[in-house]
Amino acid sequence: MSFDYSKLRGKIKEHCGTQAVLAQRMGLSHAALSDKLNEKSDFSRNEISKMCDILGIPRSEIDVYFFTEAVKKT
Repeated sequence: MSFDYSKLRGKIKEHCGTQAVLAQRMGLSHAALSDKLNEKSDFSRNEISKMCDILGIPRSEIDVYFFTEAVKKT
């Protein structure tokens, strides 16, 4: 299963400007955050919670930003 992080990437740009700034605020390396956004590794529950706080994402919308399945291109 693949996830669509386009809304999450938009929030990152809106609130932090770049992924590097968000990674710094979260205490992650830019490479580690990039791996998570490119589905090479998974977000932990704590990371999702911290991102919600930093990006102003309501807990009720976590599924929209972190668990929307990507549409397969044919």
